Amino acid sequence: MAEKSIKSFKEFWPFYLGEHRLPSNRLFHYTGTTASLLLLIFLIATQQWVWLPLVLVVGYGPAWIGHFVIEKNRPATFTYPLWSLMADYKMLFMAMTGQLKKEWPKYF
Repeated sequence: MAEKSIKSFKEFWPFYLGEHRLPSNRLFHYTGTTASLLLLIFLIATQQWVWLPLVLVVGYGPAWIGHFVIEKNRPATFTYPLWSLMADYKMLFMAMTGQLKKEWPKYF
């Protein structure tokens, strides 16, 4: 069955949350997102541009492991790369500020 085409980030967010129901998968995402952000800041500060592709590996590697091994679904990055990246940061921020647990009942 074909997946419904999502037209906005507002529509994407509930789909994204549904793909990240397991806490262990979210932990892999938090780890990758945080590590890639720290690496990006370091590379900008030191101007070591040759290592910039490593930011993607560090960020997406753990997230994709979380999807394929833990959640057993396909990463949203493959279909919605920009919204997926935005949602990764939104989910991390909401988790760090205690807002994520309030978000789940809105959709599930």
